[in-house]
Amino acid sequence: MDNLKDGEEITPIGDLAISLGLTTRTIRYWEEVGIIDSVQRSDGATRGFTPYYVRRLKFIMKLKELGLTIKEMQELYAAYGEAKQTERMVPKLIEMLDDHIDKIDQKMAKLASLRKEIISYRQQMSKKFGADRDSGS
Repeated sequence: MDNLKDGEEITPIGDLAISLGLTTRTIRYWEEVGIIDSVQRSDGATRGFTPYYVRRLKFIMKLKELGLTIKEMQELYAAYGEAKQTERMVPKLIEMLDDHIDKIDQKMAKLASLRKEIISYRQQMSKKFGADRDSGS
């Protein structure tokens, strides 16, 4: 957990969850697995998130939307490292996105093949029984 810098504004976890459409449990889980950090005020009372961490949360949400797993996000965070250098993370992210593109292409090919099989089978059944489903027979 990082320390809050003087004058830096933090957003409490509950407010952040509402604004991002997440649950506080999700944000806490992401903290537990090490893909996001929160800050603690000097009085130790309030955990929250600086604008930097809000941007990171939005980035994580985008990665999740793109299909990256928690494990992959942990790998990205490790590549990002203590130095917090985006340049170190980008090649790894591109590699992961390429892998996901390949997986999607494979799934799309399988679905296209399945669709053709279903259409063919439906046509065979229609010819064999001489009726369409919609004709009420």
